[in-house]
Amino acid sequence: MPSAAKLPSALPGLEAPEAGRLTVKYAPEDGPVVENPPRFSWLPAGEGVAAYVLRVSADPDFPAGQTWCFTGLPLNFFTPDMVFPPGAYHWSYAVWSPATAGPASAWSISRRFTIPLGLPQTPLPSRTDRYLAAPKTHPRLWLCSDQVAAFRKAVAEDQTHCAWQVFFEKSVTPWMARDILPEPTGYPDGKRSAPIWRQTYIDCQEVLYAIRHLAIGSRITGDDAMQARARDWLLSVAAWSPTGSTARSYTDEWAFRVTVALAWGYDWLHDDLTGADRNLVREALLIRTREIAEHIIHHTALHRLPFDSHAVRAVSAVLVPACIALMDEVPEARGWLDYAIEFLATLYSPWGDVQGGWAEGPHYWMTGMASLTEAATLLKSFMGYDLFQRPFFQHTADFPLYAKAPDTRRGTFGDDSTLGDTVCLKLGHIMRQFAGVTGNGVYQWYCDQVIAADPGTEMMFYNYGWWDLNFDQMTCLHDYGHVTAIPPADIDRLRCFKGIGWACIQHRMAEPDRHIQFNFKSSPFGSVSHSHGDQNAFCLSGFGEDLAVQSGHYIAFNSSMHKVWRRQTRSKNAILINGKGQYAGDDKAMAMASTGRIVTAEDRSDHIFIRGDATQAYRALSPEVTSVLRDIYFIHDRYFVIVDAIEADTEVTIDWLLHANAPMELGDDRFCYSGKSAGFYGQCLWSEAGAPVLTQEVGFPGVDPAEIKGLPVSTCLHATYPKATRHRIATLLVPYPLVRPYRVVSRFDVQNDGCDLHFSDAADQRFKVRVSKAAGIHG
Repeated sequence: MPSAAKLPSALPGLEAPEAGRLTVKYAPEDGPVVENPPRFSWLPAGEGVAAYVLRVSADPDFPAGQTWCFTGLPLNFFTPDMVFPPGAYHWSYAVWSPATAGPASAWSISRRFTIPLGLPQTPLPSRTDRYLAAPKTHPRLWLCSDQVAAFRKAVAEDQTHCAWQVFFEKSVTPWMARDILPEPTGYPDGKRSAPIWRQTYIDCQEVLYAIRHLAIGSRITGDDAMQARARDWLLSVAAWSPTGSTARSYTDEWAFRVTVALAWGYDWLHDDLTGADRNLVREALLIRTREIAEHIIHHTALHRLPFDSHAVRAVSAVLVPACIALMDEVPEARGWLDYAIEFLATLYSPWGDVQGGWAEGPHYWMTGMASLTEAATLLKSFMGYDLFQRPFFQHTADFPLYAKAPDTRRGTFGDDSTLGDTVCLKLGHIMRQFAGVTGNGVYQWYCDQVIAADPGTEMMFYNYGWWDLNFDQMTCLHDYGHVTAIPPADIDRLRCFKGIGWACIQHRMAEPDRHIQFNFKSSPFGSVSHSHGDQNAFCLSGFGEDLAVQSGHYIAFNSSMHKVWRRQTRSKNAILINGKGQYAGDDKAMAMASTGRIVTAEDRSDHIFIRGDATQAYRALSPEVTSVLRDIYFIHDRYFVIVDAIEADTEVTIDWLLHANAPMELGDDRFCYSGKSAGFYGQCLWSEAGAPVLTQEVGFPGVDPAEIKGLPVSTCLHATYPKATRHRIATLLVPYPLVRPYRVVSRFDVQNDGCDLHFSDAADQRFKVRVSKAAGIHG
């Protein structure tokens, strides 16, 4: 065991800023960790600090001979290259002086953590050792030279090997005849336009397809004409201006794709290029990679402020492949790759929790995991480091499994380009990859269901514009083989991703005519990034159809639909207080502070109980509010009772909102919806403040009509309750297939201290919910 670094006298104090909602946290702190070794992080100690020293000991005095010291750490986050014996530990850090080989500041305060028995062992090889087994030759992205030879032999013997024939015919040969795309002209007069953004996005993606697939195809088949065509594409794109329309500073998503295209082309065509051509491509790749790396590391500063969706994605999507391609040929590449690896091994993912949840929702889980799974596979092939062994990656495919079942469309939260269409094919392909990573056949079942239900969306923007699924299929089969599908018959009914504030119910997912999905959200991430003002909101799908939906369309980020409707609480199955919802504007700090939390999420056998607290989310716009709670009861796997409790210093009105794909039938206190194959009815059971007025509104008020021309509109139910300083509202919601309508008999008994709600169904199953007037709501 290394001895502790000595602290010379008269050293300056350590600058240790307080962590905020948007910053990296000091971790681990006061509790057990989930993997061994733990992941250490702290806020940078001022400008110009080049290195740190970290000490760890079971003794709070850090005695010599009983303390591990890790010196010369260039970043404020660190994963050791060793595992620790189980037990309780203390850790602290200081600035490190290479000149004196000792601390250059006082030590930080000491923090505690515990390593339980049996944790997954996930050390990260040190910077000294991590590339010892990495190939020096090209290619090194996906396959190295030996693997190329083996793959070539396998497909020569069997053209269907790893779906090679499909990839070759559909994703390689078409690019032989396609004209090489010219350099994009950018936006007219520099004014951003959604149609031009999308078309150029696709053009840049096609540049990646053409170069990567022709280069791989020519290397595997030995086709000289194909190699020449790949080289023509590569050299043409390498000549594009790195400071023009495809620079990161102009439009980052375009730049990402062009950079990755150059990386794959440089790597797979490396030995076939002339020296001059190689220098041209390498220089273009270097300039573009440098701009992106500088943005990630110095401008966005993910090691300080990690909640930048595009920058986080670029670590996986761009830095990893570009730096692998440039490794040992450009001095900066090693440092950038070290940063990327250590970020993914330590801080990733800022949007996640230990259960595998993703705060931005399943669509941006998909975009994040698409980049991450490719990067992790490239790293494993290149240097032997298996990022997938981290607990987060072993569990994270449970998130889309629970949050967006294969037969749902609008039954979940967050920005989602596919709202209204079937589940994105890419999500299914990622689930297949996680089936290979984990051996979990339920993930393969999910993939199979998505593909089987797809009506032909492969060429839609949210598929083809981002990914070539034939390439995905080939690489996944090569890297992970085939996993037998297992229907999700034995999975838990309830999964709470408490760290991100999602509680998800999946009842009989494998039986479409009996399936019920219910998502509830009350998130500590508030409305930041691709999240919305939807704390204490819910979505309901059942029997193959979305019922209580997430309303609207994800036209584009910052479109009027996005800003004035989809991000706002009024588009959710939530409540408005005095006509106002939760903060969902552009101020990132306010968005992150407008939080909710899951207080309770329990499977209680005859019912599931969930409680959310969205007080902080509403207080930004309604400071008079003192408490906003919502209880959910899913009773006997058949119906829901929703109890809201709102308290305020002054009288407030409440609008209880519910969105459906079409208008509802309204009564005095009842509402009913009939879809294509399923429906629901609801009843306003009891309100302490008095009966509501029921109305409904069709459409999206305030949204630019041109943005939604030709798109379907939804309907919003308003149950408006009269003013009161304290509200107790109980609502019944009963989903059913249209061929088997279902009814629940209810009655209530009001007493001085509350109201008892009594329910019975056709099977004479009874249930009681107690709503307390004085002390909140109770199950």
